Amino acid sequence: MLKKKADNKEQNKIEEKKPLISFSFVRTNIMAGLFVSLPVLVTYFLLKTLVVGLDSWLISAIPLKYQPVSLLPDGVHIYGLGLFGGLVILFIAGLFARNFFGKKLLGWWDYIISSIPGVNSIYSATKQIVDTVSQSNSKSFREVVLVEYPRKGIWCIAFVTGTTKGEVQNLIEDDMVSIFLPTTPNPTSGFLLFVPRKDLQTLNMTVDQGIKMVISAGIVTPDIIKAKKAIKK
Repeated sequence: MLKKKADNKEQNKIEEKKPLISFSFVRTNIMAGLFVSLPVLVTYFLLKTLVVGLDSWLISAIPLKYQPVSLLPDGVHIYGLGLFGGLVILFIAGLFARNFFGKKLLGWWDYIISSIPGVNSIYSATKQIVDTVSQSNSKSFREVVLVEYPRKGIWCIAFVTGTTKGEVQNLIEDDMVSIFLPTTPNPTSGFLLFVPRKDLQTLNMTVDQGIKMVISAGIVTPDIIKAKKAIKK
């Protein structure tokens, strides 16, 4: 009996020493809060940087006496003027580029830029990429595939950029496809590969879903049913 009482006393002392909230409990909740808040914070700071940067750019192009700082009371600042102004400029540029005189002027501008050594290669390559992506009937960057790379048995996500043409296709008997193999977590860098169409596995996911999967290193996996519905649309 005395031994049991002593054991009970020791157990009660141990229970009294236990903290109400453990360190692991606090750490788990802090990490959970971080994962929930991080996407919101990143989105907020990116949008804030974009808006503030555009505001500074637009205001610097306006004469001082016509700037909002001079017209509004002290301490009052309207955010988003640069973003709104940028959208207006893009709208006017698009409206101008779609009419007859705008197309003629842009053709003249392309000719001048293409005649400048060093600049022509960068401008021509960028323009070709933009024109290819913007074509409504183009299949570029609209198909997600699997390709075995860097060896057999290892599969990577890639994006079809078009059908291979010219000298590359003439040297190979198979029907070749040009694909872009992005890197993780930065999908803007990667490799250009020429692969036989028969060696590719077409996926149901959209390009946006494929990019999200690449950026997240496979953590974000698109739903197959939603992917099929998105492609049908």
